[in-house]
Amino acid sequence: MNMALGFSEVHAGMLAEVGGKAANLGELTRAGLPVPPGWVLTTEAYRQVAQGLETSGDGLAERAGRHLLEAPVPAAVHEAIVKSYTALGDDVPVAVRSSATAEDLPFASFAGQQDTFLNVVGAEAVADAVRRCWASLWTDRAVAYRESNGIDHAAVRLAVVVQVMVDARVAGVMFTANPVTGRRREAVIDANPGLGEAVVSGAVNPDRFVVYGGEILERHAGDKRLTIRSLPGGGTERVETSHEDFCLTDDQVRALAGLGSRVEDHYGAPQDTEWAIDEHGEIWLTQARPITTLYPLPERARPGLRVYFSVNVAQGVMAPFTPMGVSAFQLVSGGAARLFGYGPADPLDGAPFAAVSGQRMWLDLTTAVRSRFGRVLLPRMLTLGEARAVPLFEQLARDPRLSVVHTSPRPVLRGLSRFARRIHAPSRAMLALTRPRKALEYAARLGEELDRRLLVPESATPEQRLDHAERMLAGTFPVIVSVMPVAVVGYGLFALAAKLSGVPLNDMQDILRSVPHNPTTEMDLELWDLTTRIEPEPFKEKPVAELVRLYQAGRLPPVAQREITAFLDKYGHRGVAEIDLGVPRWSEEPAHILGVLANYLRMDGGAGLAPSALFAKGAEEARAAIAQVAAAARRKGRWRAAVVRFGLRRTREFAGLRELPKFYLVKTLAGVRRSMLVVGERLVELGVLDSARDVFFLDLREARAALGGGDLRQVVAERRALYEQESRRRHVPRVLLSDGTEPEALASAATDGALTGTAASAGTVTGVARVVLDPIGAHLEPGEILICPSTDPGWTPLFLTAGGLVMEMGGAMSHGAVVAREYGIPAVVGVPDATHRITTGQEITVNGAAGTVTLS
Repeated sequence: MNMALGFSEVHAGMLAEVGGKAANLGELTRAGLPVPPGWVLTTEAYRQVAQGLETSGDGLAERAGRHLLEAPVPAAVHEAIVKSYTALGDDVPVAVRSSATAEDLPFASFAGQQDTFLNVVGAEAVADAVRRCWASLWTDRAVAYRESNGIDHAAVRLAVVVQVMVDARVAGVMFTANPVTGRRREAVIDANPGLGEAVVSGAVNPDRFVVYGGEILERHAGDKRLTIRSLPGGGTERVETSHEDFCLTDDQVRALAGLGSRVEDHYGAPQDTEWAIDEHGEIWLTQARPITTLYPLPERARPGLRVYFSVNVAQGVMAPFTPMGVSAFQLVSGGAARLFGYGPADPLDGAPFAAVSGQRMWLDLTTAVRSRFGRVLLPRMLTLGEARAVPLFEQLARDPRLSVVHTSPRPVLRGLSRFARRIHAPSRAMLALTRPRKALEYAARLGEELDRRLLVPESATPEQRLDHAERMLAGTFPVIVSVMPVAVVGYGLFALAAKLSGVPLNDMQDILRSVPHNPTTEMDLELWDLTTRIEPEPFKEKPVAELVRLYQAGRLPPVAQREITAFLDKYGHRGVAEIDLGVPRWSEEPAHILGVLANYLRMDGGAGLAPSALFAKGAEEARAAIAQVAAAARRKGRWRAAVVRFGLRRTREFAGLRELPKFYLVKTLAGVRRSMLVVGERLVELGVLDSARDVFFLDLREARAALGGGDLRQVVAERRALYEQESRRRHVPRVLLSDGTEPEALASAATDGALTGTAASAGTVTGVARVVLDPIGAHLEPGEILICPSTDPGWTPLFLTAGGLVMEMGGAMSHGAVVAREYGIPAVVGVPDATHRITTGQEITVNGAAGTVTLS
């Protein structure tokens, strides 16, 4: 391969040889876009200079950088540089820019990780700048960035782009989609006099313009106190300046936005670009790369502006779903839709309101947002489960693009009526009111019936297992949701007691402490109780990986081996991110549970601090709270006191059932998962897959078709890589519009650094914060305050030692809030960016009644 290539010779297929930036510039040149002329030194030259470079070990960045700076430029490479530079003209100023093969990836832009050298003049100066570009592949920041994104150091190469300098009168950057709000086709332009380096490096407050549809929506004048200019003979200088007027005219702003649209159309995706305008007013495009931070748009969105609510955020599962997990969720959603009379023609297609974006599940709530009845009902429902979403929907209700079009409540009422009839809600509610024991027996029978339905004969063929899986996923939700009227009666009576007594709901939270019949609470207490029956050795000494090996080999002490097996027989269907069918369960990977047990056994606490004792104490406090509320009601009338006592006793009997439908749903997913592993084993025998677990990177239709033979190993490898990339996403919107806008990004931030959220569990605690992003392997010292994005039941063993809880997501009735109240842990939920604004080791005060978190 030639060392030097003109941009016209560079094409996308050479990305592995020339790097992302170089390939992009070649494409833009051929597309007729205004790119300054130049040439590319390919990665072959880098390979020659980097021969013998050791890409691992301590001090990697310093060693590798020194190696490249000290290595002589090979004669052939030096000759190619001199020849190509001379061809540009006499002493032409150029920009020498790095272009690594790991740049401009879908999940990592590498923006600014390697070095750029501006206004380089002279062949020898260019050769030296090229060598320094190669060395910049190994700066501390570039090495750390690759490690954080899981990119192999040894696989990365670097090409060098040399462009003729634009003697810019004004320059800057332009995003063809708004990087803050996510809105597509809304160009955001930053501009400053002189070279664009002042803007790119963040050394100046530039002018900012926002353009949509040819209209300039916003203009913000920056102070523009610094200008970077080219010097005669090479190099640049920084000059302090003062510019009061905008440095771009409106016509130039619109022209830039138009250029951005052309670039985006060329690549088919939003772009992060750099541009310059020369002294003649000509616009030059100096760089284009994908914007990697935008959240993907929903797949197959229906016409018009749509409003989507994140299932993942609501459930505290920030990771993406596997393809099989998506397929299972679609089937479950179809079963739910049928209850309302809106089931899909093909159950595998899922409900009309279910959508996929970024390999995560979303609910299309557009109809509710654009309905007069929905605007009343939706905020009340969200207040209980996801309070932070309420102001977002109130904000959307003011958007003229989402004006009310459904004025009659009849369609919604018809759907709710169908739903109530099909789950026998009136009779279930009456049973709960009049015969509570029978209502609880019914809930238990549902679990027994589910266990029977999940049984599959060992002789079942893979096709029969798929048939059974589809029936279970499509039909289980209508069955298990029939327990909800019983739980709703409990919470309804709780609200009635507040009204009759005059005691605010927030002051009655003690009544919800230590409620019975909650399967998640029972699981946590059983796990703690297990520690009182097993030997502390080897749990206090050996690492978790060794404990797993011993357990799976049946070599733990006999009592521990037996007790842990019994626990997993009962609760092994659970796990972290358990709503995804494709995620392993505790029974498959017991590391999390064994790690929790090890942490419990290392604790040194008195008997009074044992969770069982605290749970019993919570029950006593709840009974005392009922007496206090009844006394308040009695002052308003004796009959009120009687009704309040009756209602609150029912509340405590039924409130714990709130967790039961999900418990049963997760048990269904675990049962189906076992069958899918058998299907996967058959596909391995057929040579379709490499591993039985690879079946979870197919959907249900594909798994059935694959039984006919073929080879899907490459498909699985590609999907697994995409899944792992998406798993690294650090931000998932709570609400997303189909044009990419994140309404939460438009909302005003909290003032004065105040951390406020939703009051979830009363009480005040001051303690040391522990930020936990993943519960697996996490350790929480007794009394530490757990700071986390959200929780599902996989997190709750940590609650037993937590002194308090702060969550970024959730409402007063979200999972974490309910469990925190039951354990008597002060909790505040729905605190924006809590895991970023609070650091581990920081002393904080959590006021669970006021909904505030105070930082010391």
